[in-house]
Amino acid sequence: MKKIIFALVFLISSASVTFATDTWVFDRTHSKVGFSVSHLVITDVEGRFKSFSGKVKTDNEDFTNSDIELKIDVSSIDTDLEKRDKHLVAKDFFNAEKYPTITFKSKSFKKVDGKNYKLVGDLTIKGVTKEVELDVIYNGMVKNFMGKDKAGFKLKGSINRFDYGLNWNRLMETGGAIVGETVTIVANIELDKT
Repeated sequence: MKKIIFALVFLISSASVTFATDTWVFDRTHSKVGFSVSHLVITDVEGRFKSFSGKVKTDNEDFTNSDIELKIDVSSIDTDLEKRDKHLVAKDFFNAEKYPTITFKSKSFKKVDGKNYKLVGDLTIKGVTKEVELDVIYNGMVKNFMGKDKAGFKLKGSINRFDYGLNWNRLMETGGAIVGETVTIVANIELDKT
């Protein structure tokens, strides 16, 4: 009986070591959270958020079923045009004074095949939370020259801005919208293991 109890204790303690949860944080100097949206129907305007933070908790090397959180400072939006950026943080769009952050919290992160994953989670903009699905490419894990574990991902997906109350709209004489309703999200994320 003592041998059985010892074996069970050993298995449980081994399992807790094997499946320990690791925490990773976003390396902001090597990450980018961006977007694009059509302008005048004929081209896209691109932008990014310069200030954001995030963390990933995982218990395995391929990151499946990780808990992922992202927080974005709305006022850090940058589209390479100061006048447009001021309009975007105003009440017509993000209303950053009232809603200063955009958040994302994962619900599932599953491997599809090879490097391809699907990330599903809740995206909150202007106090409105909607479930979104993003395509993810996991580019692998390496150690940098200082021996720090790094992992890299590329994410892409799209949302309808009207779903989140980003309702400003003006039509051209030809009938098309000046700003499109579909926003493409593109992010390149490099993680540091803590």
